[in-house]
Amino acid sequence: MCLRAEPLPARQVRAGYEFRCRPATISTAQLDNLAAVLQLLNGGRGPDLLGVCEVETRELAVALANRVRPGDYAVAHVDSPDLRGIDTSLIYSQQHFECVGVTPHLVHLRFRTRDIFEVELRVKANGARLFVLVNHWPSRRNQGAVASEPFRISVAGHCGRIVDSILKFSRQEVTSFRDSAAAMRRIADRWDRNILVMGDFNDEPFARSVMDELGAVNSVDLLEEEFKKSSQRAYLPDVASYLKRNAALFNYAWEQIGVSDLGTSFFAEPDVYRTKRLFDQIMGSRGIFYGLSGLRVALQSFAVFAPRLMWTNQRTVATDLCRVRPRAFDREKKTGFSDHFPVTCVLETRSR
Repeated sequence: MCLRAEPLPARQVRAGYEFRCRPATISTAQLDNLAAVLQLLNGGRGPDLLGVCEVETRELAVALANRVRPGDYAVAHVDSPDLRGIDTSLIYSQQHFECVGVTPHLVHLRFRTRDIFEVELRVKANGARLFVLVNHWPSRRNQGAVASEPFRISVAGHCGRIVDSILKFSRQEVTSFRDSAAAMRRIADRWDRNILVMGDFNDEPFARSVMDELGAVNSVDLLEEEFKKSSQRAYLPDVASYLKRNAALFNYAWEQIGVSDLGTSFFAEPDVYRTKRLFDQIMGSRGIFYGLSGLRVALQSFAVFAPRLMWTNQRTVATDLCRVRPRAFDREKKTGFSDHFPVTCVLETRSR
């Protein structure tokens, strides 16, 4: 992801999601290989904000960060009780961001699954607040897409509740407000907070878990609803209708969904004819879509980052970029990188 300040010339902060940082089996060679790819971003500086999944310990995330940009990166990480010890982390540039707090959210299915990792950041350029939710939803590998779908729907609902809790006041808070323009501004300002939801969702943008349960859509119409800020007399929304309102997210990955064979990973399933999948996605709240609270994701900036050195077939010509597959790390040969291509977008800072 790229952070850009207005007015131009713009400051660029590249950020993105994600790389696999496998537990126990990870080697110095794999860390070096992953770092080599990350350093290709942002003019050779690497991303300024990076969500990472499948990390066993904070030390592994720190080791990767120090290989890409030593002296600047900081790591937000909390060990979760995931059965395999696999967590999500956020690596961020201290030049551009300050960490305000971290909250791991555990999702209890039959067992505790990977956490949804919430990190609150302050953008140093303009003081804007940014909430980042790094996700790694349940896999479909062992049970298949249909049998495992209820698990991802459950996690999607949990993630949606986290989004709502960031953007909405509780019942107790709302009922304590007096009917005034100041109270309306508080409700509107909270509704317009900046949220980025990123990760490996193990479902595509059009899946029920993503669209219906999480509410990450490709229609701007669903973002337009707002609580008007007024200096005149205002009327607070009805408490019941306010509490029922679910916030929609805009899924930037839809910008690439129509490209034939384009995706972040290769995953073949019986009776499913789409094998190049776009499981890795970045989504944003209403506030960050419109730039209402100091930050804005630049439209059409979402991209699958697939440099040639990650391709399984090095003989593939550049014009067939959309047909290449990511080259996973080979522990014996110590070659390869990840079984997923990372995705990136541009985040602009705006005057407040």
